[in-house]
Amino acid sequence: MTIEASLVPPVTERPSLFARVSGAVADTQVVMWRNLLGYVRIPEAAFFSSVQPVMFVLLFRYVFAGAIPVPHGSYTNYLIPGIFVQTVAFGAVQTSIGLAQDLHTGLIERFRALPMSRSAVLAGRTLADLVRNVVVAIIITGVGFAVGFRLQTNVLAFIGGIGVLLLFAYALSWGFALIGLSAPNAETAQVMSFPVLFPLTFASSAFVPVSTMPSWLRPFANNQPVSIVVDAVRALMDGGPTEQLLIKAVIWSVGILVVLAPFSVRRYRRAT
Repeated sequence: MTIEASLVPPVTERPSLFARVSGAVADTQVVMWRNLLGYVRIPEAAFFSSVQPVMFVLLFRYVFAGAIPVPHGSYTNYLIPGIFVQTVAFGAVQTSIGLAQDLHTGLIERFRALPMSRSAVLAGRTLADLVRNVVVAIIITGVGFAVGFRLQTNVLAFIGGIGVLLLFAYALSWGFALIGLSAPNAETAQVMSFPVLFPLTFASSAFVPVSTMPSWLRPFANNQPVSIVVDAVRALMDGGPTEQLLIKAVIWSVGILVVLAPFSVRRYRRAT
């Protein structure tokens, strides 16, 4: 071998697109499983995150139901779709807290040092939270039927409502991932999340009809994403005009995902 040849760096073949995508999927599965194991290994956190929606159901069903009139049907049937959306909205805070904790304890830096896809950290976290939301939806369904909720449409419509709910929950997870990556620590991430959540959740049609609100608040309550998704889920479970509400809910969810996911990825790259 000549000296000139020895100075030429060896040519390394770039992995194919299929290999890169397969690797990213495998890395995402590992990170997702790691986050799901965290729920299993800390059963207290999983237990109390499941107790909260049950408490909301019991509170509104047995304390406030008699004071809140609804246009038609029972308040329980009106309430449960709102509880579904409220629960996944509050559960999205776990995404921001978990990412902030991983970032500021140095775990994400260790992930970065490994030969793994950088997108796997965010994708794995959001998918783990999506799985958790499936479990929470099952719990709320059981509690709802126990306190008097009755499906007024059919099973396929109910499953469609859960699908709309999970799409919205996944979009919110990416939005709160941005908060978690921007916060200096996990406690601050939680504090930063609730000022966003409370106006969207309680100034909505989740618990009371928008018509009972002050006139200046109704335009916001009628057109913000939580109300749109609640109304769509309620129409699929309790009956009523569905098509336009369903289209609006999907547009809102996809729009949140398309807008906020790139910002989260960009913030993640800067943070690491």
